[in-house]
Amino acid sequence: MLRRLLCALYCLASFGAAAAPTGMAFVDAEIDAHPGLTGAYILDTGESALRARAWLTDHARHSIEVQYFIWSSDNVGILATEALLRAADRGVEVRVLVDDLLIDAPDKTLLALARHPKVDIRIYNPRHKVGTPLHKRVLNIVTDFRGVNQRMHDKTFIVDGRAGITGGRNMADEYFDYDRDYTFRDRDVLLLGGAVKTMVANFDAFWASPLAVPVEERFDGLGLMKKSVKVSDAEVQQVYRELHAYAAQPENFAPEVRAAIAATPDAFARLAREVAWGRVEFIHDVPGKNAKRWSLGGGASGAALAKLVAGAKDSILIQSPYLVLSDPARALFKTALARGVKVRILTNSLASTDNLQAFSGYRKQRRELLKMGLDIREYKPDPANRALLLSRANPPAAPPLFALHAKSMVVDGKIAFIGTFNFDPRSENLNTEVGAIVHHEGFARHLQTLMETDMRPENSWSASDTPDQYVPLTKRGQVRLWQLLPLKPLL
Repeated sequence: MLRRLLCALYCLASFGAAAAPTGMAFVDAEIDAHPGLTGAYILDTGESALRARAWLTDHARHSIEVQYFIWSSDNVGILATEALLRAADRGVEVRVLVDDLLIDAPDKTLLALARHPKVDIRIYNPRHKVGTPLHKRVLNIVTDFRGVNQRMHDKTFIVDGRAGITGGRNMADEYFDYDRDYTFRDRDVLLLGGAVKTMVANFDAFWASPLAVPVEERFDGLGLMKKSVKVSDAEVQQVYRELHAYAAQPENFAPEVRAAIAATPDAFARLAREVAWGRVEFIHDVPGKNAKRWSLGGGASGAALAKLVAGAKDSILIQSPYLVLSDPARALFKTALARGVKVRILTNSLASTDNLQAFSGYRKQRRELLKMGLDIREYKPDPANRALLLSRANPPAAPPLFALHAKSMVVDGKIAFIGTFNFDPRSENLNTEVGAIVHHEGFARHLQTLMETDMRPENSWSASDTPDQYVPLTKRGQVRLWQLLPLKPLL
């Protein structure tokens, strides 16, 4: 039903259906009907998350704010860029803030997009990539190790200050089920109303931070510390034409999305029934994470989640792709277990993980965590529910390997969290993180059902059954080598 619903929403956006209310008027009507509250709706598949973003982008009236850790120049990344360009062409103010570490975009494309009168692009903490020559990158690593490792892991997408999306997904194929070899089981939440104001305020704080540098300044070529890159008016227009042409090709822009015209007339009413309205806290860190420069330290996002764990009375259910508990985190969970709280955690197995370094940290402490009393399961690379999660109409003939990337928590079956926070020292002490804490029992129970499905025996292994046995000896040897290194603070 979710797929049909979002298909209907996207079709209304694409073909200009005249049903009422249409566009953001529907969002306005829902917000006005629930004054002071926030609506929350789980985007549990890549298709639903992609179509929700497409629908919102096509209906934006005034502004779009976009904040991501990764933005790739693959199919999804290019289509998302083209959609923002079309919004800017019709007068929408577009601001894009991307972390420097893993951005994948040609220099001239970045400059051409930034030349659009309605587009502003800033790069967070540019020490590695955008405009940084190799010798300067090496110098940065040697002289400011903490600084180059402090990244913006935030992922937010905000339209007109009224609707926003946050969660685990970056802007790349593998987060939306479009990578044919390896894809992520991920999760976002769509927010309407109240909490979106906090999302906007947080975006504005990052935008105004000295760490957020306009992309034009990264290519001014002054001295030896920045690249010198220029783009002519003709090159700017060529970049725009190529983006629009790419999006117009059926093999690039999923034909089933464009062709999904058989929308039910009550699509908006159905969405309205499924949104959970209540109190939602948008939690976030400050730019730079904290005031420390020569040592590690925590942030507001970790403190908010620790408070939830400390207040749990009966149960805690967690999904985290990486599970490396710091000493304070272990103490927090020990205390919860001691007062009778049942703690269940799903993380990646060695067979599914995309990060051997992080898995090595987990593997070092896995036996201790099990002995503490944590009920840990490890995600399979070929879960039985993979076909359901690959919800697009034309999935690849050979299903891709799956890895867990969702970051979610349910406390006492009543409070839910969906965001960017991994349960590891990097999220706790280095990277800025965001997320939504939803105080709504129905929403929490729905999220718990989704998480428990992933934990079923057909979808995951018990950590106590040594799931490492299902990977080749060479991969086991690699992770053992990583275990020998003192990497825990950076994992």
